[in-house]
Amino acid sequence: MTDWSLRLARPEDADAFHRVEEDAAKLLINEPSLEGIPVPPSRSADEYREMIRQRHCLTACAEDEVIGFAAARRIEREVHLHELSVATAFQNKRIGATLLGALKIDCRNAGIRAITLNTYRDIPWNAPFYERHGFVIIEDLEAYPRLAKGQDAAVEFGLPRDRRCAMICFLD
Repeated sequence: MTDWSLRLARPEDADAFHRVEEDAAKLLINEPSLEGIPVPPSRSADEYREMIRQRHCLTACAEDEVIGFAAARRIEREVHLHELSVATAFQNKRIGATLLGALKIDCRNAGIRAITLNTYRDIPWNAPFYERHGFVIIEDLEAYPRLAKGQDAAVEFGLPRDRRCAMICFLD
């Protein structure tokens, strides 16, 4: 399948979001530099349904199959991107970049001032990918306590602090 489309996520997409995230996590599991580092569990379909209700989640589909998604939650005048995943069979087709671009458009239209996220600093499809799309690493996390809390939670789970970062993309 080479034809795919984007749309606003629907509650019934939540189960597929969970499956796509599990599939995409294989990249982290197989990343040699992360050997011995735990991979956080994927979110449940219920967690995704809750995010979808806020209407800032997008779905990529090929025919009737969910092949990728952007799951985000609004927090005041920002949207936090919790997950951007594309099924492994559909990676390297600009689906993730298109999802991210569409999320930025959706957020601008909704009056959102910025998109935030927490990710790996040095994995090519993490921080370097987001930097190519206008995100910058936040060096002073004291100015962003919500993101600092996310970093702390990742470290408590077992992820290395020095390899993690918080990022922001200003939309105005």
